[in-house]
Amino acid sequence: MTLALDHLVIAARTLAEGVAWCEATLGLRPGGGGRHTFMATHNRVFTIGSASFPRAYAEIIAIDVEAPPPTGHARWFDLDDAALQRSLASAGPQLVHWVMRCEDVTATRDALRAGGIECGELTDAERMTPQGLLRWRISVRADGRRPCQGAVPALIAWGDAHPTDAMPSSGVVLRSLSVSGWPPTLSAWLPRAVTPDGSAEAAPLCVELDTPRGAVTLRSPRLNA
Repeated sequence: MTLALDHLVIAARTLAEGVAWCEATLGLRPGGGGRHTFMATHNRVFTIGSASFPRAYAEIIAIDVEAPPPTGHARWFDLDDAALQRSLASAGPQLVHWVMRCEDVTATRDALRAGGIECGELTDAERMTPQGLLRWRISVRADGRRPCQGAVPALIAWGDAHPTDAMPSSGVVLRSLSVSGWPPTLSAWLPRAVTPDGSAEAAPLCVELDTPRGAVTLRSPRLNA
């Protein structure tokens, strides 16, 4: 079964703060993106693909304060979590999660569930782009939590189009992605290009990027409620 990094999730308190961080830290202004009405979030996106991580991209995401809050469920990626919002307010935008592209998203979700990791139910989602409607299925927990503080990914399967099909090259290239907290019993479900890190002090996620501003390392925070 083919499993691969689909995209990285960088959370920001506001989308404007996320765009400013991207310009200052990575040396580019992210484009594209749009609104997720069922989650009351919005994003900007840019490519990070490489030979090891084909068709990968990054999204900067924030709560859309102009949209009605979601009903019956929390926003994804812990965006409603008070500890994460405090961290974003004090330290600025941060890498918080990753999303894994799955050939069979249902089988992958069921395998992780059998191993004790609850990624949530599979939800049909969509957003409009200038090129047309993007559709996908993604695992979303009703409480919005990221398993293992983001070390275990959300799962995604795309419809007829993938976001990178219409994205220009950003000049940012992902060289490595390591995760700390991935259950050893589920090692067969970790994409080959993603490296497990067993050290106790490691961040849940660590990525190394080549950018217009040079080499940049991003680490996700470990948060207490």
